[in-house]
Order: sequence, then C-alpha cells, then structure tokens
Amino acid sequence: MANISQSLQSSKTRARFFPETSDKSVAYWLLGSAASVSGIVVFGGLTRLTESGLSITEWRPVTGSLPPRSAEDWAAEFTKYRSSPEFKLLNPHMTLDEFKSIYYMEWAHRIWGRVVGVSFLLPAAYFIARRKVSAPMAGKIVGIAGLIGFQGVLGWWMVKSGLKDDLFAPGSHPRVSQYRLTAHLGTAFLCYTAMLWNGLSILREHKLLADPQAAMKLFERLKSPELRVFRRSVGALAVLVFCTAMSGGLVAGLDAGLIYNEFPYMGMGLTPPRSELFSDFYSHTPDRSDIWWRNALENPSLVQLDHRILATTTFTSVMGLWAYTKRSPTLRRLLPAACKKGMHGVVGFVGLQVALGITTLLYLVPIPLASAHQAGSLALLSSVIILGGRTWVPRRAARLVSQRLAKPLWTAKRPAT
Repeated sequence: MANISQSLQSSKTRARFFPETSDKSVAYWLLGSAASVSGIVVFGGLTRLTESGLSITEWRPVTGSLPPRSAEDWAAEFTKYRSSPEFKLLNPHMTLDEFKSIYYMEWAHRIWGRVVGVSFLLPAAYFIARRKVSAPMAGKIVGIAGLIGFQGVLGWWMVKSGLKDDLFAPGSHPRVSQYRLTAHLGTAFLCYTAMLWNGLSILREHKLLADPQAAMKLFERLKSPELRVFRRSVGALAVLVFCTAMSGGLVAGLDAGLIYNEFPYMGMGLTPPRSELFSDFYSHTPDRSDIWWRNALENPSLVQLDHRILATTTFTSVMGLWAYTKRSPTLRRLLPAACKKGMHGVVGFVGLQVALGITTLLYLVPIPLASAHQAGSLALLSSVIILGGRTWVPRRAARLVSQRLAKPLWTAKRPAT
C-alpha cells in the first residue's frame, strides 16, 4: 500500500510540474528542427557526391568549429589530408586551392551538425524548465536529444572508416564503409521522423481538444473495423519506405549506381546472372555460409537489384493502396477527406521519386539529380508519416478528449457542499 501511495504521489507531482498539453511553440520548434535535419541530410549527400567527406581527418567538436585562418594552418591541414588514402590513390595532384574547396564543404556539413545540436538542446532545456511541454513529450524530447548526440558520434565513426587502408579492400576506391554510412543515414532519418511526428502530434492534439465532440466522432470513424486494413497498410508502407531509403544508403556507399545504368534491364535481362549476384568473391568463410548476406550487403550488383526491387514494391504498394481507397465503397464512405488528400500526396511523391531514381541511374548519377533523389526519399517518408497522423487514432489525445467530454458531466453530477 505504501508503494502504491508513493506511486500515486509521484504521478501527481509530475502532473503538477508538467502541463496537460504541450505548447504550440514547441510544435513549431520541432518542425523547424525537422526542416534543419532534412537540410543537413541533403547537404551530407552533396558532401559525399563531391567526395569532400574525407577532407578533414580529425574530429574536434569544439576547436574544429573554426576553419584554418592562416597559411600555416592551411598547410598543416593539407599535410594531414595528403597522408590519407584518398589523396594517395585519387588526388595525388590536388593543389591547395582545390583542397580548400572540399575542406569547406565538409566543414560546413560539420558546422551544420553542431547548429542542429545546439538549436535543439538549448530550446529543449528552456521548454522543459518553463513547463511548456507535457510529461510524455518531455521524455520524447530528451530521447531525440540523445539521438542527435549519437548521430554525431556515428558521423565520425563513418568518416574514420575511409581514413585507414585496413578498413577497405586493397586497391579499391577509398570510401567510407557502406554499413556505417547507412547507420549514419538511418539515424538521421529517425531524428527527422521523430521531430516531424511529435511536432505534428502537438498541433493535432490542440486542434482535437478545441472541439472535443467533433474529435470523438472522428475517432469513432477512424476506429471502424472496416478501416483496420487501411490503417495497418499505412504503417507497413512507412516501414517499406524507410527500408527502401536505407537500401539506397547501401547503393550510395558502394557506388552501385554507377553500374547497369539502364532500366528496367540489367545487362541482358531483368537481373544479372546468378553467378554475379552471389559471387564467391564476397564470402569470407571456407564453407561459404556467409555468401548470401555478404553479397546482399557488399556486392554492388545485388545491392542495386535489391534497391530496384524495394523501390518497385514501394511504388506498387502505394498505387495499390490508392486504388483500394478509390474502388472500395466502404473506404469511400468512411475515410475522412483529410486521409484521402494525404493519400493523393503520397501518390504524387512516390511518382516523383521513381522518376528521379530512374533518371539518376540513366544519367550516371549526376550530382543535382542524385541530391534531388535523396531529398525525394525524405519527402516521400514525410508524406506517409503525415498520412499516418491523419489515419491512426492518437491514444493520448483520445484520452484527453474523453476526459474533456466527461468533465462537465462529472461536475453536473457532483453534489453541492
């Protein structure tokens, strides 16, 4: 009984400290942070495409905030770069002026990362201290802050893989590990998604609580068993889009987009020969027990094929779900107008993304198209997340709406004292 009493007292204390709902300013800040993260994701892709990511060979989170300011400083940085595998194998004739151009690219990328961290941590501390967020949202914000810090560590871990000869095959193109690149990209996508989702959730919560009766009718409509397949399909679609984007990270890390620059064929058929897709070259064990997964993650031919399959599956799934909303009389009757508009947005973005992907491949991965294709993956994921926000019933918002509706009844029934 004592433990239960203490638990209830702790819950009451948290309730007194944190408000019932988060302030709208928190939502706008989260959406602004998401926009900044999306920008650095695209800029990071440009840094990789211009082969600027390995120009800074040290990780100095504080002292590295300023670029070299004197000729001696530039000479020292250039000397460090000349000891890297990238300079020795790819850029042995690079001049100091050419080095400066790639150095500034990577430096700007790192500075942007610091700006993302500071512009999130300081407002987060302010909003929590000033009781501008609800208790659940405070925990989520702390989690996002931790994810941002982890992302910074992952970034250096990724760069480090391209600075040592023993971390890639002898004689191969100096590049970062495709595993670490994909981990870095995936964490950035998770940061962006968390910021976007929570920002939109706060705004939606305010909108629902402004008219509890209309909100309850909307919840009853969305909870209809006839919409269960659609709700689950949107969730599965979000996972599929994310996985497709991560397979794109593997393609980028292996420069797999520079082979088989045709579509839909890959050489003489729709797929390369089986012997090429599952080559013994990538196996590291005598019994070849790792031949399947190593080829799937390290063989550029199979990695590109996997990305094509995932992208085609994503496009087909979106179009199938869209057709379902159009052909099913039940969905036409029950699905709210906002969900229908959201579905149309997903269709538009998936069509654009497929067009960008095919064009990027056919034209041998030009920087503008490749960058637009990466931005398109974020835009497509965003559209699916927005559709999910309009389709799924938010449990906490539903509970708050129920409390708002029940409060007048409880007040009316309460005996006078």
